[in-house]
Amino acid sequence: MTTSALDETTRTDGGSDEPGVPGGVAAGRAFTWLLLICGALGLVASFVITDDKFKLLQAKAEGKTYTPACSLNPIISCTNVMQSPQAHAFGFPNPIIGLVAYPVVMAVAMSLFAGARYRSWYWLGLQAGGLFGVVFCSWLQYQTLYTIGSLCLWCSLAWTVTIAIFWYTLVHNIKHRIIKVPAGARSLVLEFHWVVPVLWYGIIATLILTRWWSYWKTLV
Repeated sequence: MTTSALDETTRTDGGSDEPGVPGGVAAGRAFTWLLLICGALGLVASFVITDDKFKLLQAKAEGKTYTPACSLNPIISCTNVMQSPQAHAFGFPNPIIGLVAYPVVMAVAMSLFAGARYRSWYWLGLQAGGLFGVVFCSWLQYQTLYTIGSLCLWCSLAWTVTIAIFWYTLVHNIKHRIIKVPAGARSLVLEFHWVVPVLWYGIIATLILTRWWSYWKTLV
């Protein structure tokens, strides 16, 4: 079996990460960097969306019109997405969740760089957060494609990093046997970890392409 970068044994704290070692489980540098970068990108996306949302509300209150920079055409229109009911799924703007969640992911990454080791329950908590994120993003993707009818580029960035955080946290937990799977499945996940995100992103891109194909082909 080949060894991938995300399956490396180099730890952020320089110690052992074999199952059964007391004191918790650390993480490889590649996974730690992924958490940090994805958390930062997700935070930027959430901040921009939140800022644009407040500007839209302020303009509306003043009887003015504000058009976010990412509203490029009838299809790529952050304005349409931000003004939809789905943009307030829990009674407040959705990106506020990102303003809270992505800094947590970044904090986890920085602590791992500092040599932190976490118990299984902590990694499972991060996994649960990632699961909530991808389920919510999947619902938003469906709403964007088939109900709202417009695409927000910053939202798409948040979807992309959330999928990566969820999947590679799962790979990490399977690798360290925090989430137990059969040996054969574990070997496949560790060796071909890249297959799932590639297929996942490919399916989303295909749905976006086919949903608005009549528009995309006019740009060719």
